[in-house]
Formats: sequence, structure tokens, C-alpha cells
Amino acid sequence: MTIITTEPLTRDAFAPFGQVISIEGSAHYLINSGKTERYNDLAKVELGGAHARPLISIFRGQPYAMPLELRMVERHPFGSQAFFPLAPRPFLVIVAPDHGGTPGMPRAFLTAPGQGVNIAMNTWHGVLTPLDEVSDFLVVDRGGDGNNLEEYFFETPYRVERANPIFT
Repeated sequence: MTIITTEPLTRDAFAPFGQVISIEGSAHYLINSGKTERYNDLAKVELGGAHARPLISIFRGQPYAMPLELRMVERHPFGSQAFFPLAPRPFLVIVAPDHGGTPGMPRAFLTAPGQGVNIAMNTWHGVLTPLDEVSDFLVVDRGGDGNNLEEYFFETPYRVERANPIFT
């Protein structure tokens, strides 16, 4: 079994797979008579296919234990998928490059509190993976016609291990 070690989530490391959603380092400006800071355009929402429309949902995820066996990844050919935690808890983000229609070597990112991700359209990724506690996420993805889900099951699972201590 191949071992994948978690790495911190940074904008540069995650760029091939989508965007990190965070106010840290993001441009912002004041609105509402100076009472509100607007952090604008933090992720690229991608919508493709017939009758595409954005969906805004809340997902409540059950926690996963580490180390984790990664048996399956999925992708959405017609839209991006953004996950932003509604509590300041880290979660695991697993992504993989595409190699001719199948996933390549996965990478596992451990978010810091206050970070979310927008996984680009047609990017292989693991399922929502909260750690330690039940967690709620604001999710922006695509609705519309067509099959927007493709799953891939690995012949041999990967073992994902935490390299860094959990952020507190």
C-alpha cells in the first residue's frame, strides 16, 4: 500500500486543482458605510453542461479517523465544487491529477482553520473528509442536466497519514 502524507494547504501547492478559499492574503475593500470588509472573488465557480445553475448547500460531514484508507476518488465534469467549513476546524482535502481519464498519484492537504477549497471542474478528488468532529460546510456546486459525477475505485487503496499536528 502506498502511503500519502498530508501537506499544509497553500495557494501555490493547490493551484493545479483549484483555489484555496481564505481571507488571508486576499484583496478586500470596505462596503456598507465602512462597516463591512468585502473579500471578493475568492474562487472561480465553473458551470458547464445543459441548464447549469449554481447550488448553495450545507453538508454535514461525519468525522474520519487518521490514518485513512483512500479507496475512491470522484470528479465532476460539468462544474467546480467549493467547500468552506462553518466552524474553524481543519479538514482533509485529497486531489489527484488526471492521467488520460484516470487519477494519477493523489495528494492530501490538511487545511488550517478558516481555509476552504474550490475544486476545479473535472478534477479528481476525495469525498468530504472532516476530522475529529461532525462538521458543517457551505458548499457551492453545480445543478442541471447531465451526469455530473464520475467515480474511480483504486485497485489497491492508498494510506493517508497525517504529517503535521492538527491546527488548534
